[in-house]
Amino acid sequence: MPDHLHTDADLMKALRKLVKADPRLADVLALAGVPALRRRDAGFPGLAAIVCGQQLSTASAAAIWGRLQAAFDPFHHDTLRRARAPRLAKLGLSAPKIKSIKVIATEIAKGRLDLETIAQSDADSAHRALIAVHGIGPWTADVYLLFCLGHADAWPAGDLALQEAARIAFNLKKRPTAKELTIIAESWRPWRGVAAHLLWKYYSVAKKRDGTPLARGAAKRKANGKTRRPAA
Repeated sequence: MPDHLHTDADLMKALRKLVKADPRLADVLALAGVPALRRRDAGFPGLAAIVCGQQLSTASAAAIWGRLQAAFDPFHHDTLRRARAPRLAKLGLSAPKIKSIKVIATEIAKGRLDLETIAQSDADSAHRALIAVHGIGPWTADVYLLFCLGHADAWPAGDLALQEAARIAFNLKKRPTAKELTIIAESWRPWRGVAAHLLWKYYSVAKKRDGTPLARGAAKRKANGKTRRPAA
């Protein structure tokens, strides 16, 4: 079973191992401080919540998610699978998100998406299983692994805040691409997810704003609409 972060003590232990593996990160930790371990529900509700909040402000995402949970209690994949699209649209979901959530619900109901097995898988295998489903892109998959499962080795290399944090932390001439950031992080296995938490905290200190996926939204969209999240 892969390593998971369930408590702050787990995170601290993993941070010590990460810094030992790459001493450069000791300076990053000293400047950033210990990141908070943020978690949200796993399973279908957690995955649906991430899809629901894609490319929305934190407040808007929370409002829509609140209405969705209130309308479908308990929040079960079979209920959402059978829900009519117009009803979901009235709750604030866009057509693409309705399609994604219903496809995810159907894949779970048919046994083709086994979230329990994914929770026990290594980061790369879990990532591949998730992105095989329509509506779950690389960013969504890794955010689920990091924040819903507490996976210690998930690595969202396409995340713009992580790329920018790495540029500043390692004094790079330009922001690394997803491919370049994947190479940089290779030596951090099996603690790449721990590095992600640390670099998001470093980003928040350097940029004076929260860069974690759970806190993004309106602030990122103010720059003439040019700053966008990675694709789902």
